[in-house]
Amino acid sequence: MSKLPMDIDTMTASISLEDIKRAHDRRHVHRLRTGRRRWPLLWLLIGPGILVMLGENDGPSMISYATTGASYGIGFFLPFIALTFAMAFVVQEMTVRLGAVTKRGHAELIYERFGRFWGFFAMGDLTLGNLLTLVTEFIAIRAGLGFFGVPPALAVLGALLLNVGVVLSRRYWTWERIVLGLAIFNVIFVPVAILAHPVAGDVIRSFFTWGPLPGGVTGGFVLLVMSNIGATVTPWMLFFQQSAVVDKGMTTADIRHGRIDTALGAIIAAVAAIATVIATAPLFLHHVDASSFQGADFATALIPYVGNIGATLFALGIFEAGLVAALTISLSSAYAFGEVTGSARSLNSSLRGGWPFYAVLIAAAAIAAVLVLIPNAPLLFITLIVNVIAVLAMPPAIVFLLLLVNDREIMGEHANSRLANVFGIGVTVFLVLAGLGYALITVFPKLLPT
Repeated sequence: MSKLPMDIDTMTASISLEDIKRAHDRRHVHRLRTGRRRWPLLWLLIGPGILVMLGENDGPSMISYATTGASYGIGFFLPFIALTFAMAFVVQEMTVRLGAVTKRGHAELIYERFGRFWGFFAMGDLTLGNLLTLVTEFIAIRAGLGFFGVPPALAVLGALLLNVGVVLSRRYWTWERIVLGLAIFNVIFVPVAILAHPVAGDVIRSFFTWGPLPGGVTGGFVLLVMSNIGATVTPWMLFFQQSAVVDKGMTTADIRHGRIDTALGAIIAAVAAIATVIATAPLFLHHVDASSFQGADFATALIPYVGNIGATLFALGIFEAGLVAALTISLSSAYAFGEVTGSARSLNSSLRGGWPFYAVLIAAAAIAAVLVLIPNAPLLFITLIVNVIAVLAMPPAIVFLLLLVNDREIMGEHANSRLANVFGIGVTVFLVLAGLGYALITVFPKLLPT
């Protein structure tokens, strides 16, 4: 009799505010699941998949797609971009299962299964890569708002304050819904593509012929191939989606909805990416040199072909892409830091208990915001090369992912099937070959056909 109150007190003390908030969200999920209300249930469970895909349609990605359309028009890159998003789905579906089964973030699992060294290595590698990528997101924010005459410092500071304001809601559900609302504006590139008046037959034909390829295989073509891959499959996505699945409180019962969420995100993001290529294809047709363009330059150059409305929408799309990515990428850094150091790792944490988590999240965005204001920085080159770096860093990240998702001790019946391994290994081999090809062509440019 005397032990019972003590046990209850101990259990109560171990329940944090974070647990209470997550349990509140799960109560709504349980009620809808038992009531067999499928569409409201899907609405509650979507989020991480759509956000990771639309977050990857970030500033450098959209500028990369714009450069692609302006350099090669409608042809090879339309089906190629669709292929890269199919690869992204293969990779991200594995993170859904890992998070739902283990209730651990990606960095935390690496730390637990492979040791302290690899855990801190993964966190450090992610943090550095994320910082470089965050710089490019603020480049996109600055470029997009620059079209409207907003001074760079004001654009960057405003985006940073918005980032901080959303984070300080201290509620994963609130953060997720706000960012989802912003992310859906990624489809703003679709009306711009329509205003460009593409020939529907040419667009459809490109998906079956993978051509034409004007100019053949050149150094610029290889750079854009790498940049387009890096615009779709990058290491931060693994860390973000798995940790977001955990922060959302998803369970094994939610894996099917997690797959739908991820597939829906991949489809929406692919449509927006392809639309961006189509929107800037008129620059290729009219021989406009876009090799040194930034986001606002594309919008200005498109005015004769899509009108002022189309150019305005394009500039807003570049701004949105950078803003959403800044929100999601900075969060992935904070998740990894908390998971490896054993401190708070949730947007449901209180400010007092989770101050290291919030500090890393805000500091990552703030440092990037300051760096982007450095005068005379080669912004377009930085934007393209960051995507290339992401491709080169991806194969080791997928190897860790495949090892974890095949570990039956932690995954049980949800471990990878043989078919899932075929697809996962196939994506890894493709990325390794792409990286080796880029390295060879960079070191030995004479390998390219003349």
